[in-house]
Amino acid sequence: MPSVSDHQERNIIRVQLRQNVVLKDLTDSEMAELESHLTVVDCRKGDFLLHQGIREMEQYFILDGILKRVVTNNLAKEMILRFSDERNIETSYAAWRLKTPTPYSIVSVTRARVAKLPLQQWAAFMESRDVLKQAFEYEVMRLMSEIMAHTITLHLLDAPGRVHRFLRKYPDLFDRIPKKDMATYLNLSAETLSRLKHQGKI
Repeated sequence: MPSVSDHQERNIIRVQLRQNVVLKDLTDSEMAELESHLTVVDCRKGDFLLHQGIREMEQYFILDGILKRVVTNNLAKEMILRFSDERNIETSYAAWRLKTPTPYSIVSVTRARVAKLPLQQWAAFMESRDVLKQAFEYEVMRLMSEIMAHTITLHLLDAPGRVHRFLRKYPDLFDRIPKKDMATYLNLSAETLSRLKHQGKI
């Protein structure tokens, strides 16, 4: 896996890093320092970046494509907790801080590219940068709140209501996500999702 500086598309990657929700306010020198810790990973659809239940954790900055956060039970039944796309992050920071195994997997939904570094290095980088740390921890809390709201929605809204909520909150993602993944996220069968679309209810 190449570093940012060794990557043949490093100029594009640097622009994408600058657009990240957490990194956008870093100075040039801070970004250069962070770059020295980052590696760039190109993912195929279905590749795992993080496996549920492990303790070796990394911080991910999404440069291109879509990832999903997935919980799997011992019968291999999946629940998708969230999708994330360009300019956003994926992390298991809370589990790392609590010294517990990762409670979910992170998987590429589409072809994707991420920049990553070990969470221990990311935490060390943030340690003397209070503004960055506050921005990052705020984003982690926002994501956790978003997942909680989604879980509640699955219980309170009917099928069309769940779909309409997603369309309202994430209008740019609906047509980019495979319908099988979308149906799993909304706790619908693929057939129900297709029927709602065919009937013009979404």
